[in-house]
Amino acid sequence: MMIAALIAGTVFAADFAASAQDSTNTPPAGARPPGGPRGRFDMIATQLALTDDQKAKAKPIFDEMSQKMADLRKDTTVQGQDRRAKAKEIRDDATTKLKDVLTPEQFAKWEKMAQGNRRPPGGPGAPPAATPPAAPPPATTPPATPPQQ
Repeated sequence: MMIAALIAGTVFAADFAASAQDSTNTPPAGARPPGGPRGRFDMIATQLALTDDQKAKAKPIFDEMSQKMADLRKDTTVQGQDRRAKAKEIRDDATTKLKDVLTPEQFAKWEKMAQGNRRPPGGPGAPPAATPPAAPPPATTPPATPPQQ
């Protein structure tokens, strides 16, 4: 369940970063970008039926996770397994904080939502699947010789 929440957090953070636009491409005054970070948070808040108090506590958690993931993506010194480990650490931290904000029912729903956002193994950017080691050839025994009379 924890992994599902972590994956959902990653997808959520990636959506935040992907929807960031440069300042020359801003929507008209008063309009929100449909896929923008605020729109995504509002959608999740609605699906989880967050109270105003919970929204006030959860929004900074999502914002912090999004910023840390964006910083990690920009950091070219961290690669491969280290990058994945750091991303997992960021998601773990956010999940821990969210668990303190959400009711058990909301947290369970959040985990279920996270499972729906899971990428199948071997998707884009996934490491190649591990192949099991080849089985050793079966031991051969010399053919039995018929008894001599």
